[in-house]
Amino acid sequence: MNSDIVGERISPVSAISESIKRIWKQERWHKTRTGGWIGDAIYGINDGLGAIFGIIAGVAGYTSNSQTVLISGFFGALASTLSMGAGAWLATKSETELQQREIAHERREILEDPEHEFEELVLLYQLKGFSEEESHKLARHVAKDTDLFVKTMAQEELGITEESAGNPWMSALVGSISTFVGGIVPLVPFFFLHGPVAMILAATVSILAHFAVGAAKSLVTARSWWSSGLEMTAAGIIVGVVAYGLGVVGTLVVQV
Repeated sequence: MNSDIVGERISPVSAISESIKRIWKQERWHKTRTGGWIGDAIYGINDGLGAIFGIIAGVAGYTSNSQTVLISGFFGALASTLSMGAGAWLATKSETELQQREIAHERREILEDPEHEFEELVLLYQLKGFSEEESHKLARHVAKDTDLFVKTMAQEELGITEESAGNPWMSALVGSISTFVGGIVPLVPFFFLHGPVAMILAATVSILAHFAVGAAKSLVTARSWWSSGLEMTAAGIIVGVVAYGLGVVGTLVVQV
């Protein structure tokens, strides 16, 4: 292939390549900042908060013994923490293994039938808006390096990038810690208070925490913080009311 530089003039292919690299770098930074562990942490806190608030509300509806409510909520938080950690580890590991399998399959296709894969890449570039000539030039440049060819096809055809591969241990750590933090929040009042006062304060703290977590979700979604916060608050109130009601029904059933 001819050099991209003729004298001091930069060819269109080189300019396009530089533009792609610059845009990709910006998008990769954006994805790293707004996704990944931040989303995992918010999800974990949300899961722990909702689950444990539901548990203590249900137990409080069943018994007025604050110690029972605290112990039930605490062990519920521990169980949720372990479950979330294990689930996050397995999910991330499975996703990574699936991506590795798809990349290996793409590599085999390139080695066995490079012409076909070359034509696919040309078509993919044309679908992005490049002209036929530009698409062929870009594809020829990529196809000169097998590793780059595989990486490009994985990204363009399958949507798999280096940044999309997660770390199972990091996911497990973030998921576990965030779930435990979310689960402890509704229990805090029971460490210092007892009876209805503790439950009322726990409900208040939990509802406010639901709003805060919902607002934080706007960091990884396109929704406004207040809309997301109100949605989470409504969900928390519904969970608490239903769980408490079921606890009261359980008390009546036992008495009968």
